[in-house]
Amino acid sequence: MDKASVKRKIAHETREMIVIVLFLAPFFLSFSTFKMYVTHDLRNAFFNYGLALFNALVLAKIILIGELAKLGKSSENKPLIVPTLHKAAIFSLLYLVFHAFEIGVRGWFHRTGFVAALFDESITHRGEFAATGLMLFFGFIPFFAMREMRRIIGEDKFIDMFLGSRHLPASDHVAVAGEKLA
Repeated sequence: MDKASVKRKIAHETREMIVIVLFLAPFFLSFSTFKMYVTHDLRNAFFNYGLALFNALVLAKIILIGELAKLGKSSENKPLIVPTLHKAAIFSLLYLVFHAFEIGVRGWFHRTGFVAALFDESITHRGEFAATGLMLFFGFIPFFAMREMRRIIGEDKFIDMFLGSRHLPASDHVAVAGEKLA
């Protein structure tokens, strides 16, 4: 690999990371806000928001590594809904595994022990783990639907459709009600 291709690869991966974080950060920040208001615990807002941003960064990296490892690739030749739901489920479960690991490491640092922290978390916050998984799964559906659409139509055309001109090229023109096709 020459220097130019390495630089392009790094630039591409950095852009991918930024795009994923920009999607996930508001999602995690809003969920943290909701959780703080439901529990009436606004004391650690900066810590909770920092943790939400950190989780967005970590999950973005997990998604990039998962895509590099070709997770969910087996369903890509099926109708769009299949790889979308498949990848949403896979990456939701992957996040939950990393979240459980984070809880265990936090317990280890606080001298309660890895397994004891997992047990304590599962007892004191029984439904929170499942709720987080469901929330993430349903949040991932539009995220992976867009990524699958981008994969199918191509990155340039996808970006042009979202950020560029709203007019499609003549070859992609679709008839509108009452309009005649030439």
